[in-house]
Amino acid sequence: QVQLVESGGGLVQAGGSLRLSCEVSGGTFSSSAMGWFRQAPGKEREIVAAISRIGGNTYHADSVKDRFTISRDNAKNTLYLQMNSLKPEDTAVYYCAARVAYANGIDTYTRAYSYNAWGQGTQVTVSS
Repeated sequence: QVQLVESGGGLVQAGGSLRLSCEVSGGTFSSSAMGWFRQAPGKEREIVAAISRIGGNTYHADSVKDRFTISRDNAKNTLYLQMNSLKPEDTAVYYCAARVAYANGIDTYTRAYSYNAWGQGTQVTVSS
């Protein structure tokens, strides 16, 4: 059974940086396309970034482009989200998601319903 465990969240001042990690167990990481989503209080869950199964293709939402970078290390079964120049509006619970077994090598997936495994989330709070 696939399990996703996020880490790296916390409290940071505006302009600071954090790196989120998502460790995937269950032997499915290399066959999964991956994504990061976030949900702020009172708002719907939204895509932050996505990466293809092989890792050559990425997607970043306009709101985080040039500040956040998604990457993966298939040898370590780990997904990353490097977040720089953080803003108060980045405050949210960040979720790691996997599209297990139905991902070709090159596509990224930006809809929550495209994913079939989720982590428990990690809180990111950016103070002004």
